[in-house]
Amino acid sequence: MNFKPISVGALMMAMATTASAEWSFSSGPSPNAFIQTGNITLELQCDRIRFAPAGYEDSQDSVQKQGLSIRFFKDGTTEVGAFQVGAENAAVQIVENYLVEVSFNSQEDYGFVLDQLAANASVNLSMIDQDVSYGIFDLKGSGTAIRSLRSACDSGARQGGSYEAPEGIVYCGGGAIKRQIEYVILDNPEGEWDARVTVNGESIRAMTAYSYFGNSVPPAGFVVALLGEDRSEFLIFNEGAKNWLEYGDFRYDQCN
Repeated sequence: MNFKPISVGALMMAMATTASAEWSFSSGPSPNAFIQTGNITLELQCDRIRFAPAGYEDSQDSVQKQGLSIRFFKDGTTEVGAFQVGAENAAVQIVENYLVEVSFNSQEDYGFVLDQLAANASVNLSMIDQDVSYGIFDLKGSGTAIRSLRSACDSGARQGGSYEAPEGIVYCGGGAIKRQIEYVILDNPEGEWDARVTVNGESIRAMTAYSYFGNSVPPAGFVVALLGEDRSEFLIFNEGAKNWLEYGDFRYDQCN
């Protein structure tokens, strides 16, 4: 954790894109607490943060640097804490168009971030190496939403032991972010959820989509799309003896 003053000029510029709506909580299949105003969104899940900055170039910048500065303010100008996201404590990637996803390696680190989000007046998500803000979010109502999120996540963790990891083709890869991904199509679907995907040992429900590309001709080898309950998307391909999967900007080839 590092504490760093923010320049007045940078703060004033960022305030122009401050989200002013109140926080909400959604129980859903994947619990989340969120705030959204205009084209600015911040979403908290059980083990990760997702946010949509004002422009795609900001998303690319944070992913390329594999870093993000999360800075907490008790009022409009007084910084009282910060957490510096980097390759040593989290993974940063782009999901669903230009949403930036920060997955924390340690639940203790994420717990610190949630504590600060619940206790303060605003949070500034900014570049890791300079005082340039991706967006400032009002934290009014965040405490109640985060308490509901934590309760739902704790309940889900207690029930999660009933699921078995899928058995099937295992895909490996991911460039700088290594993942092992496995999926199975269920014989007995859970409502709309007729598949299960496991990423690095963490399992989620998913639904199949065989017409993912609509009226467009699908790419060669396309088999099915798996749409995760956390809004992740996995595209499955098979061509001859080759099996691969596409997730985000990465390709994962069969490795078992």
